[in-house]
Amino acid sequence: MAQYQHIDGRESCPFLPPSPDVVRPAEARAVRENGGRGDYYLAALTCAQSLWLEGKPAQALLQLNHAMGVAMEADDPVVIQWPLPYQAKVWIFTRRHEDGFMGNPTRHYQHLASRMSGPNSKLRSWRAWACFHLSERVLPADEFPRDRRQIEMEGLVIPAWETTLHEINQLGTEGEVELLRLIYQA
Repeated sequence: MAQYQHIDGRESCPFLPPSPDVVRPAEARAVRENGGRGDYYLAALTCAQSLWLEGKPAQALLQLNHAMGVAMEADDPVVIQWPLPYQAKVWIFTRRHEDGFMGNPTRHYQHLASRMSGPNSKLRSWRAWACFHLSERVLPADEFPRDRRQIEMEGLVIPAWETTLHEINQLGTEGEVELLRLIYQA
């Protein structure tokens, strides 16, 4: 790992593990290929912290997506120490005025949720819908709008928050819905 350097004054995300060194996405992918699920989950979270500290919030959010795609059990020690990173995403959303490109998380999660494929795609899609709702809760709609074109062209129906929670309750980890409710109500 490269020696860590970050933009002066950028605060570490308290909902992510510390990253004393620069952690590149390729390094996290290598852990996925060679390590266990918990190792990859932790590597993706640490990489997100590193990217955040480098002033790359959009890339940090992508790494958090990767972490949320790992099939982890709620009682896994790494998940107990570093819960699913919904709160980390909200924390990054609230710092949208800091340096670095964040993109439009609302639009991103709308696209991600509606086009999910691959392993564990149902759960990953519902988690993306949860992130969509969290982004709409935190970010101003005039700056971070939904993709109206996709909604109209594809006839996309955005699931309600309660529907999203119901589906996550069926597919997700123990305590995940309670975590989401706490974050959403904060």
